[in-house]
Amino acid sequence: MSISIDALKPKIKTAIELAIKTKKPWKFTQSVELILTFKGIDVKKEQEFRFRDDVELPHGPGKEPEICLVLEDELASHYAGLVHMVIPKSKLDTITKKDAKKIAQQCDFVLVRATLMGVTGRILGPAIGPRGRSIVPIPVNADVQNFITRYRKMTRLRSKDQPWVGCRIGTESMILDHLVDNAMHVLHYVEEKIKRPLTQVARIYVKTTSSPAIEV
Repeated sequence: MSISIDALKPKIKTAIELAIKTKKPWKFTQSVELILTFKGIDVKKEQEFRFRDDVELPHGPGKEPEICLVLEDELASHYAGLVHMVIPKSKLDTITKKDAKKIAQQCDFVLVRATLMGVTGRILGPAIGPRGRSIVPIPVNADVQNFITRYRKMTRLRSKDQPWVGCRIGTESMILDHLVDNAMHVLHYVEEKIKRPLTQVARIYVKTTSSPAIEV
């Protein structure tokens, strides 16, 4: 009989506390990460265990991700200074391969008006894709500010050909209960995607940047 994810909440909280207590005293704010390792899963055959997902955290990731906007020229000026980078349509064709690599290194998420996805994918895609970044279309009638607000709270779930997935759920400076809420949200997201009880197929760990992995 499988244990429900919700029943693990007290253990998640204890594990996060221990991970923070056992971290090394480095002089920067460390990330808190959630890691899932899958048991008896062939990720090449079971595609639901492969992740390239952006997950909105209830309390955000602690450190806001860097966001790049690609917009029509008449809109671009409205958002300058609100995000890490704004690229107007007229500048896209001037971006070199070297420029694209710099953008991919600096920006966690590239939010693009849907009408500009084709040219953006051609110019930025080869640099952004291999680095695990996301190019996200903004529907033509959508509120750009709402997208910015949402993506400031996003974390990235990424996996390749190995049976595990992980993501940032916050930082050591966040309220403990907020870290727990974020972890639970990610666990429910993963369970819904794989369509089977998570506690039957995964081992769950939390860690900080410098602490050992603490199993839940």
